[in-house]
Amino acid sequence: MAAHAAVVSVDVGHGLQDSGALSARGRAEFDFNRDLAVHLAKALRSRELRVREVNFDGQISSLTQRPLAGLGSDLFVSVHHDSIDPEFLLPWTWRGRTATHTVVKRGFGLFVSSRNPDLATSLRCAVLMGRLLRRAGFVPTPWHARKHKAADADNGVWYYDTLLVLGSTTVPAVLLEAGVIRHRDEELQLKNPTRQARMADALASATAACLSVSSR
Repeated sequence: MAAHAAVVSVDVGHGLQDSGALSARGRAEFDFNRDLAVHLAKALRSRELRVREVNFDGQISSLTQRPLAGLGSDLFVSVHHDSIDPEFLLPWTWRGRTATHTVVKRGFGLFVSSRNPDLATSLRCAVLMGRLLRRAGFVPTPWHARKHKAADADNGVWYYDTLLVLGSTTVPAVLLEAGVIRHRDEELQLKNPTRQARMADALASATAACLSVSSR
């Protein structure tokens, strides 16, 4: 790998202390995030990009530490999975226990912050990610229009200025919500390693293309 290759920080959202949302079947979001991040890191390296692994061990508990870990990289990508507000949850029984799920929200979303000092690169990378995810058969959710201003709604890209991990980093940054783990059908898809690898491949292709444009 060339020494001048672009550096991508891949951040696993949440951690061992704060494991994030629970899926419809009770699995922690952090586990979904880490699984996809591992695939993404591999796909990025296969494209001759250098990868900085952030919070793969789940030990980072401070949100301020995540942007610091990305200093000096060419792009910071934070990997998450989505949930939904409690009023949209329905009860169901899973393995003899009462759990909750949703039927009204599924699909991916991508977020950037207008406070980022390099919004142009952040936005370009996010839009390319959304475009290649759609080309690979993934569908963005329109749900985020309820709370966020669209950056490119067709490709699932939204502004989220209050997220510390996006707004406080000094490098281009994108946050991915890969899908809705409270949706029972989508949860099973999101756990599938083949699907994870396919999503990671689309994200890595978009990242490589975006950073290639930036370097020129």
